Amino acid sequence: MLPQILGIVNITEDSFSDGGRYLTAAQAIAHALALVEAGADIIDLGPASSHPDAKAVSAEEEITRLGPVIEALSARGIALSIDSFLPLTQRFAMSHKVSFLNDIQGFPDAELYPDLAAATCRLIIMHAIQGRGIATRMESEPPSLPERVNSFFASRIARLEKAGIARERLVLDPGMGFFLGSQPEASLTMLRGLKNLKARFGLPVLVSVSRKSFLRSLTGRDTAQAGAATLAAELFAAAQGADFLRTHDAGSLADALKVWSALSG
Repeated sequence: MLPQILGIVNITEDSFSDGGRYLTAAQAIAHALALVEAGADIIDLGPASSHPDAKAVSAEEEITRLGPVIEALSARGIALSIDSFLPLTQRFAMSHKVSFLNDIQGFPDAELYPDLAAATCRLIIMHAIQGRGIATRMESEPPSLPERVNSFFASRIARLEKAGIARERLVLDPGMGFFLGSQPEASLTMLRGLKNLKARFGLPVLVSVSRKSFLRSLTGRDTAQAGAATLAAELFAAAQGADFLRTHDAGSLADALKVWSALSG
């Protein structure tokens, strides 16, 4: 079965790849519809950036940005994922019956757990080496990352299940780029270990490598030229068993997956 594609729509001023391009509701809605037409199965709406130089955005502003976009896309029956770690924004998203919550902190706030347990949306639990907040620039030790990531997921899954959140609602994201460490080898190590991660927990895995810094470092390309490197990493992740791929270019990925599937039988 081919991975499902999450098309990224950044409703932000300062996203590293497309900040300001989809800040208005009309721009965000039009881009989301184009991504669906190109092959996205789910639209991942991000009301704030999480790269190391991103500006803080209040929950109130996130909700202002998201509200009309969620309403317009939901009315068209489009599955939505909301990329926010702010509990107020997450509660707003749950009240609008979105399909996924995508939390780069991995749902650390216990006060939110009763709301999560009462909801039906799936939860994308991301590991981040810095723990709370947005990405930071810090070195890591790539050989120790698989053990660190496994320990994080084991602890967080146990907490969520104890709170009454069904295991089958969970999706694991090991984090990529600065969420694993500044050096490219950190992300490469986790990509190589995706099969082990899936086998360890028996849960679906999401991978988000699109245009990330480690690919640009490896190739010497800038963000606008990172498409080929992104696609190579996404296809590798698919071959390792990734169940969801979060990407800026849904059309190229959808086409590549079709050809890859046909060739692999």
